Amino acid sequence: MASLLSTTLNATARLAPGLVGRAAFALFVRPLGRPAVRPDEAGVMAGATTGRLTVEGIPVTTYRWGEGGRPVLLVHGWTSRTSRLAGFVTALRAAGHSVVAFDAPGHGASGGRATNLRRQRAIIRRLHAEHGGFSAVVAHSFGVLSTFFTLREGIPAERIVAIGGVADFEYLLTQFRHTMRLRPAVERALRDHVEHRLFAGEPGIRDRFDARLRPEEIPARILLVHDADDDVAAPEQSRGIAAAYGDRARLIETTGLGHRRILADPGVIAAAVAFLGEQTPEQDAPQAAAQAAAQGSAESSAVALSAVVR
Repeated sequence: MASLLSTTLNATARLAPGLVGRAAFALFVRPLGRPAVRPDEAGVMAGATTGRLTVEGIPVTTYRWGEGGRPVLLVHGWTSRTSRLAGFVTALRAAGHSVVAFDAPGHGASGGRATNLRRQRAIIRRLHAEHGGFSAVVAHSFGVLSTFFTLREGIPAERIVAIGGVADFEYLLTQFRHTMRLRPAVERALRDHVEHRLFAGEPGIRDRFDARLRPEEIPARILLVHDADDDVAAPEQSRGIAAAYGDRARLIETTGLGHRRILADPGVIAAAVAFLGEQTPEQDAPQAAAQAAAQGSAESSAVALSAVVR
């Protein structure tokens, strides 16, 4: 079937690029199956308060653990579901965080057959409005691209944990073309459909598809975790984000965990939760200054100055 579709799209690209763009897009945004909740995830998911949003006519299932404003948002990856981040829910709750999440359209317990960046953006915006903003976002794979795409449009978060992330929409297009053995003309038609139809009326949309561009638009501190053996998202994707954000980004590279097992690794989960609990230099400075004033010593004053400038 895939071979037949590829042949048809390649043959039609020159004659009807608009039609080919729509057809290729329909394939591009449809996940490959809908995995079930695993037994070791079931208890965490049963403890969630579930809700519903409707986005573009599609029912979207949402989840909440704990009360309070400014929760941590979880954004799962492609052909995945929120339950794959169950280990993060448990650890975040133990650290005192409330958590919200959603199953993307075409994934998990949500309706529909497909999702895309526009739908992801709409869902995150709705959750932001409902919960009063996010203290942080933990995202995986395609969820990383969705997160950066949305946060640069005025949805604030102080921290981002990006695991096995995709940085660039163009990377996804290229991977899709190679997997489907499509000609460059089909990729161009697909790109044109996304830019001029899906995001019609949004100038400069292509630049917003790349998490590495215009880092000043996302002032968050970032922890990137990527496995050297990731066969879905190349490690260079996270390395590019780390380079773009400079001192605000930290990159941890693992080995032997791949693209999916990394989500259940206790070390990765612990590093992510610890990062969210770290104080920034700005938060440290008042505390160090107060200690210096109380002690009235030159040594303490030096500590306070160091806390401000490091």
